[in-house]
Amino acid sequence: MSTPRKSPKRPAVRTASAPAGRAVDRPADDEIWPRVTRELADDLAVDALARDRAGKAPFDEVARLQEAGLPALLTAPGPSRRGADWRAACAVVREISAADSSVGELLAHHYALSWSSRFFGPAHEAHTPYRADAPPETAAVPAPEDASGAESTSGTETASGADGARRPGAAHRRPLALDVCTAEERWLLAGGVEPPRAASEPGLTLTPAEGSGGGWILDGRRAFASGVTVADRLVVGARPGGTGDLLVVLVDPAHPGVFTDAGTDRVGQRLAGAGTVTFDHVPVPPEHVLGVLPHDEHAVAPFTTLAPLALRLLLTQVGLGIAEGALAEARDISRADQAGPVPAGGAGGPAAGDGTAPAGSGDDPYLLLAYGELATAAHAAAAVVERATDALARGLHTEWSLTLEERADISVLVAAAETVTGRAAVHITTRILELVDGTAGADSRGGGPGFDRFWRNARALTAPTRADHRLRDIGDHYLNGTHARLTLLA
Repeated sequence: MSTPRKSPKRPAVRTASAPAGRAVDRPADDEIWPRVTRELADDLAVDALARDRAGKAPFDEVARLQEAGLPALLTAPGPSRRGADWRAACAVVREISAADSSVGELLAHHYALSWSSRFFGPAHEAHTPYRADAPPETAAVPAPEDASGAESTSGTETASGADGARRPGAAHRRPLALDVCTAEERWLLAGGVEPPRAASEPGLTLTPAEGSGGGWILDGRRAFASGVTVADRLVVGARPGGTGDLLVVLVDPAHPGVFTDAGTDRVGQRLAGAGTVTFDHVPVPPEHVLGVLPHDEHAVAPFTTLAPLALRLLLTQVGLGIAEGALAEARDISRADQAGPVPAGGAGGPAAGDGTAPAGSGDDPYLLLAYGELATAAHAAAAVVERATDALARGLHTEWSLTLEERADISVLVAAAETVTGRAAVHITTRILELVDGTAGADSRGGGPGFDRFWRNARALTAPTRADHRLRDIGDHYLNGTHARLTLLA
């Protein structure tokens, strides 16, 4: 039965010493992040198999992330904080995923959602920090459509009048700068902005709230791929009356009207915190409307359409981490197996009488060939992913000056990285199951590394993606110069 989601209180843990008055406890320099990430990845790798078997909600994993300060990494620079860029965020997701891809997916969704107010908010407000004591402001936004799909006759609503108070543009504080607020409040974000994939899914709906305070009432039910069982805040997209423009809103999952059903029957990514959330008459104050996504895709700014590309690239980093993590663990097992038993004479015993190396020295040509093939596949995927990461980072830096041509080029590179990495992850994790079969310590039932989890995680992560669709878009762009469709579906 669905119950309101209650998360245990997590202690605030300092990751490094900070000057007095700093709003957030986080490492003082960006150069610390690789070391912090490496230490956390090593910690997660120790009990990754045991946690995967247990399949519990990832409260402990989130506590480890918060202790390391990683959820606050992708934050805009400011007087009291140092923000790392998207390249650093991608590197963190990739290394964490090599140890535990479920935790990597949690972090990937969190990073993408933390920029929601930047992607979907007004350009002039995208970098304005939220202050609880800020005075109300008058803002003009498109009026929502009614349930029949017809736009309000008032055209653009303002803060004046009783009707204006019922709209997102009613008198309200500035929308939150979500990345800053997330770091200061130590939130973990989950949810999803994209509309439902299937036409049969009604999605989430908003109705104007009664009273002079304005705002909205959120209702509906949606399934989400990550984090909803442990999130501190949910970022979701919902339509007023079920039609028209999509509003991006922030919701507290501890509200009595929010119910979460955990996804307990997943084949892979068992600790990603997936689940289905039901919203029953949940109030959304005006300042928690982070932005608007126009119904007409041609009215969407190119910078806004980087939102799904950012999420897709972060999830591609998760897939690459799975492939690299599986390959590294298999190599360690093969090395230990190839070392063979200790000679009768002890560690310093004589070699074989003919002067050749003893059996089990790692010179099996078929094994070397197999690892050469898999390592090459991983290197190729990494090269494509890094090129896409650089392109996306440049596009995000351009912000609202991004052109359609630049966005199209980024889209093609992300699609190529997604396709190459998805195939490589599935191939590598499948082939490794064959290489370690029968190897001492490789049987998960006997307490070994459990290499099946890499294959299950790779399959679960890549299953929603249609490689043929991505390849078609790449081919159309390469041959005809056609732009990929501006869609928010990840």
